[in-house]
Amino acid sequence: MRRAASLILASACAALLAGCEYIQNDINKTLGRAPVDNARAADLAAAQVTTIGVNSYLWRAALDTLSFAPLAQTDSNGGVIVTDWYVNPNAPGERVKVTATILDANLRADALRVAASRQVLQGGQWVEAPVAAATVQRLEEIILTRARDLRRNAIAG
Repeated sequence: MRRAASLILASACAALLAGCEYIQNDINKTLGRAPVDNARAADLAAAQVTTIGVNSYLWRAALDTLSFAPLAQTDSNGGVIVTDWYVNPNAPGERVKVTATILDANLRADALRVAASRQVLQGGQWVEAPVAAATVQRLEEIILTRARDLRRNAIAG
């Protein structure tokens, strides 16, 4: 009876230790795997402990999205990306200029603002023209989707 109780107690202790995060990390380290906590550490690092002043996922996503146009100005501490005028080869009579501003260190929809200017060529002069609100909203959606994808990939990998 005493031997059976000892065996049950030893089995229970082994089961508890197997669930211990320290033991899991030690086993993973021995096997050459990443510790269990890496996903949380990667997310924290990108969101709050970056060398730039804004959310790094939003920053990279905005740079990727606006790479179609030449960049006129970038400020990673202030979170501002300004493109130079871009003329679409399919519509040489109009040009656009985009400004993306990242307002926060967290990955949130309200942490991003995009503004655009559009000009059309009339009589050899560039004249201001309205930009459809849907264009700016669509750019914001593309940047946010790309930022979320970058975050998912960083956590998974």
